Amino acid sequence: MRLGYLIREGFRSITTHGFMSFATVAIIVACLIIMGSVSLLSLNIDALIKDLENQNEIVVFVDESLNDEAAARDLQRNIEAVDNVASVQFVSRGEAMNSFMSKYDASLMEGIDEEVFRHRFVVHLDDIAHMSQTKADLEAIRGVAKVNAHLDYAKSFVTIRNVVTVVSMVLIVMLVFVSFFIMSNTIKLATFGRREEIAIMKMVGATNSFIRLPFVVEGLVLGIMGGCIAFLATWGLYNLVTGRVVGSITGTLLNVIPFRNVALQVFIIYMAISVLVGVFGGVNAIKNYLKV
Repeated sequence: MRLGYLIREGFRSITTHGFMSFATVAIIVACLIIMGSVSLLSLNIDALIKDLENQNEIVVFVDESLNDEAAARDLQRNIEAVDNVASVQFVSRGEAMNSFMSKYDASLMEGIDEEVFRHRFVVHLDDIAHMSQTKADLEAIRGVAKVNAHLDYAKSFVTIRNVVTVVSMVLIVMLVFVSFFIMSNTIKLATFGRREEIAIMKMVGATNSFIRLPFVVEGLVLGIMGGCIAFLATWGLYNLVTGRVVGSITGTLLNVIPFRNVALQVFIIYMAISVLVGVFGGVNAIKNYLKV
């Protein structure tokens, strides 16, 4: 009965101090949206870089001594056994010639047959950061004539990926600390006007836990409300930006991660942060007032 009373008091305080409750929820929503936006932007940039990495291929040319296509194909097992190799695709001389001819004027290819071209393998890597070592390993395979690898591009992609990761992590950590500070102080400000009420309860013999629980309930409820609203707002804004702005300007150049793919993770993170901040803010807000 006593616990039920304290919980009801926590809910009643939300409506009694409506403006400050609204301000607390609004701050929670704003901070979570900012953190979520930066995190989602970071995820999309990382996905874009991975797509670019996948397009950065290594071409392994088969030695001319292996004229027979079957003998050339036998090298695939050795290539697949190399560390850091994700996938291998065999391209015959004929396929290489057809691909080359499709890019240039056919008249320039008169008198040239497929014997001019070599059998080859198109190789994709697990991590282009190790492209240099993988290139050396592939060149060491008997039957491989040479390996073409865009090492400069690989280094550029790795640098971009590392910079984006570091910058995103720094921004997210900074926003988390700033958000905790702002939200906690907003809850503390909301409690400032009730310091006399707390002092009176202390004077009549109420225990600290009896006084604290309604504020914990209030902070918990406000946190949950803020987390849910922020999640829905982030969902709507994300779909708006990706569906209209990105779709109309760079829809053919940029693929974005659908929100449904990350919705559960975003919801869990939002609720965890908002509940933690709400409860912590409610407890911290009255800490000084309990020293009467």
